[in-house]
Amino acid sequence: MDFQGEPYMLRFPLDCGMQAELTSAPGWDVGIDLEGKKTLRSPFCGDASRMLDTIVCGDCREILQTMPGECVDLIVTSPPYADRRSRVYGGIKPDEYVEWFLPIADGLKRVLKPTGSFILNIKEIVASGERHTYVIELILAMRKRGWLWTEEYVWHKKNCYPGKWPNRFRDAWERCLHFTKQKYFAMYQQEVMVPMGDWRHSRLRKLSETDRIRDNSHVNSGFGKNVSNWIGRELAYPTNVLHMATECGNKNHSATFPVALPAWFIRLFTKPGDVVLDPFLGSGTTAVAAQQLGRHYIGIDINREFCENTQSRLHPRLAGRPTNANNGHRRTRKAGQGMPSLFLHSANSST
Repeated sequence: MDFQGEPYMLRFPLDCGMQAELTSAPGWDVGIDLEGKKTLRSPFCGDASRMLDTIVCGDCREILQTMPGECVDLIVTSPPYADRRSRVYGGIKPDEYVEWFLPIADGLKRVLKPTGSFILNIKEIVASGERHTYVIELILAMRKRGWLWTEEYVWHKKNCYPGKWPNRFRDAWERCLHFTKQKYFAMYQQEVMVPMGDWRHSRLRKLSETDRIRDNSHVNSGFGKNVSNWIGRELAYPTNVLHMATECGNKNHSATFPVALPAWFIRLFTKPGDVVLDPFLGSGTTAVAAQQLGRHYIGIDINREFCENTQSRLHPRLAGRPTNANNGHRRTRKAGQGMPSLFLHSANSST
């Protein structure tokens, strides 16, 4: 059974030996179109709980419209670079990138909770010998649409790709832009604290008189420190530079970031049970991180192969199983009873 070009959901029973089964899950709107064909319409509109822990294969610009407003706690994503991965995403031209991404940003803003955060992993490409300005232009355009550019984190790629160019060095960092809808948002800083290091043992062993009081900056910056405040502490707050190696394993995707990257932001901006969305899911790393940390995930990607590979990462026991049930086994379960979901918004989408 295959509804070509129409929405349908693939449910994967977890029993060993059971094939994946196409099913009309409870809550779906089953109807007949003008040509008399059976259709399954998305049940997500108005009920975000039906979308939890689900991979949606389709265009995020369309999928976001089916989601209720203010239903997501955190968005972490890495959209395609300009003029990159044209086979999958069409290869957006640098000069057209802002125009292409703004409708997506509007959709993300609508589904994000007022206290939520949006982390955008992105980096300018080099065009005609210089860095293009589309990322800067995008930041300014999003601010005009009501987003607050709250912070910018730097992902330092400790094992960056080697290379040599006549006018620049190898690229060892990427932006992780932090946008919010309001000044006050959910943030759990204690969840990402780091060990202070062995330096504290010798440094704090014998304090001077200056160390015991607030010592203001001698250049009148307004900053100051009281070294004695560090006595007895084991942990410290991190900086906004994240030192993490890139993903070295083959995840059937050309631009996979490490699980540690989305996991860091998930710990910082959500609590267990919250909802994390990635509208450009790719190899599924954001969903994997959310699952490992006890958060719900919603993943969207237009590439069916990426979606199916993500299902294999999230549920290894399903790897290699067929995606259509035609062997006579017709067992179904109610939605949410231990079954991961893969919803294909458009079965014949290729772009």
